Amino acid sequence: MEICRECVRECGAFREEHLVPGGKYGFCRAPRSAVLARAALHFWEEPCISGKRGSGTVFFSGCNLRCVYCQNYEVSHSVKGKEVSVERLKEIYSELIEKGAHNINLVTPGHYTSVILQSLPEPLPVPVVYNTNGYDKLENLKKLEGKIQIYLPDLKYADDSLARELSHAPNYFETAKAAIREMFRQTGPFEMDEEGMLKKGVVIRHLLLPGNVENTLRVIDFVAETFKPGEVLFSLMRQYTPCGETEKFPFLSRKITPEEYEKVEKHLFDSGIEDGFVQEEESACEEFIPLFDGTGV
Repeated sequence: MEICRECVRECGAFREEHLVPGGKYGFCRAPRSAVLARAALHFWEEPCISGKRGSGTVFFSGCNLRCVYCQNYEVSHSVKGKEVSVERLKEIYSELIEKGAHNINLVTPGHYTSVILQSLPEPLPVPVVYNTNGYDKLENLKKLEGKIQIYLPDLKYADDSLARELSHAPNYFETAKAAIREMFRQTGPFEMDEEGMLKKGVVIRHLLLPGNVENTLRVIDFVAETFKPGEVLFSLMRQYTPCGETEKFPFLSRKITPEEYEKVEKHLFDSGIEDGFVQEEESACEEFIPLFDGTGV
């Protein structure tokens, strides 16, 4: 067993090849073989990704972050799911495409780069979406060039102290900024098809956290200062719902107030960012969290 340096943490753990009781795993808590919690059509992504037929989401278990408020907490903080081979992963892609998926959407993939590369030897007939927390290793992203058409990174924090406190992620902002720049280098400016579906490009997501408006304003400023109109899409998310370990953090125990959202929305509209999405208040609902019941695996 070799030590693992698969993700940006390079934690050096002796990571088991397969999921075994009492096995040794890294910070991600996952074996080297892919463990999936769900594979199904998903209709709650941005409109240019979900479309009318749904995005073919493949939810990987484990994560190289430990966000205390994660909406996918039950699979990100543990390895809930079924181990699958590379061949089975390829079959899952095909099954989702046969069901009409607009794309194949790889959710929380950063600690499975080697598996994902093996699963995409040839281009798929639909775009591949790399749906990531933004805490990505540049070396891995460069290996994925040509395999990924759409990058969907979070840009969670401009405040590194907040990143350490809530996600155990030192140097998050610099890491994510470098990753997003590399993603854009690969895809170039976004392109839509005649149906308004994203063919290629980068969609930067940011989730507004209660009591942390200034963090969001700094994220918006970075995007506005770094990219020109027509280059990337920006998705301001209002869907925060207390989940995970938020009882340990009182300021996270509530939803976003109208005043908080109005302030950041105004800043966004004044920033010069022209391309992207905002969310309605109704998006902050547990009903939009998928069931991680092994569907499609």
